[in-house]
Amino acid sequence: MILTVTLNTALDLTYGVPELVPHASHRVSDMAERPGGKGLNVARVLSALGQATVVTGFAGGSTGAVLRELLAQLPPRDTTGTDTRAAAATVTPAATTATATPVPAPAPAPITDALVTIAGNTRRTIAVVDRTTGDTTQLNEPGPLVTADEWAALLGRYAELLTEADAVALCGSLPPGIHVGAYAELVRLARSSGVPVLLDTSGEPLRRGIAARPDLIKPNAEELAQLTGSREPLRATRDARRRGAHGVIASLGPDGMLAVTPDGVWRASPPARVLGNPTGAGDSAVAGLLSGLVEGLSWPDRLRRAVALSTATVLSPTAGDFDRAAYEELLPGVDVEEHTAAAGDAVG
Repeated sequence: MILTVTLNTALDLTYGVPELVPHASHRVSDMAERPGGKGLNVARVLSALGQATVVTGFAGGSTGAVLRELLAQLPPRDTTGTDTRAAAATVTPAATTATATPVPAPAPAPITDALVTIAGNTRRTIAVVDRTTGDTTQLNEPGPLVTADEWAALLGRYAELLTEADAVALCGSLPPGIHVGAYAELVRLARSSGVPVLLDTSGEPLRRGIAARPDLIKPNAEELAQLTGSREPLRATRDARRRGAHGVIASLGPDGMLAVTPDGVWRASPPARVLGNPTGAGDSAVAGLLSGLVEGLSWPDRLRRAVALSTATVLSPTAGDFDRAAYEELLPGVDVEEHTAAAGDAVG
């Protein structure tokens, strides 16, 4: 199984409005409520890919109770919808020319709740989606205060779960009360247990966590620039690897992904740009990378899956879902190009 850790879980609320106008009152056209936080989004996608997943982290209060009720209702419904299938068909012409045969969709795998109950109330996140432009405005609450005893309980639960895990994803922000080196501590525990670990966070938690030498990190372009001070993708990605990560997979938004690993350097690009809700696209990429890792896929195939999932998530109205039809159409059309290092520019 794959273990995902979400220290700052959330109840995700997505509101669709015909058009978002500043200083105006809006009538909501559609609404969705989901168990959220980055690691839970990863788990939803892993489930849809047929990977059994255990989720841990913190949940508490009335919002936490709703989150766990919704989590108990997963695996999710079939994510192939009539409307999004039509949208995918209009934006993925390159995929239709590829020769690869789509793999039949697996049955959704179970998601096991191993969250630690805390006294504080789980936060909410609110995404307001402008249905005219596809732009999303995100409002994120900070999260509950976690006590020292609650953190100790999480560490004990995490150590137990590592004994059964094939890989672990450490995802998202830290709630109040958790020390900034928390992810570094969790990375070291995973590595001492021999479990591959992917770290997906930002800021100082990423800076501390990378020094513990995770197997993978997956920053986006802005997070990478904050970490390294460089906005040139290849230079920044290599710099991040020199800071401790064995592999760095940089999300470049609609331009795809850049991977710097011990085995080589690759650039993966989607066959077409799409419009939609980008919330959760990076989490779907994490699911693609981890599922490819445990299945023993090559780096190009892992990246191809990650980019296709990320792009198909933009076509889904809510984080943690992806458009199955779009994914199957996009997958064979993702272009993965190996980078040949210039003299003196070898991957360390």
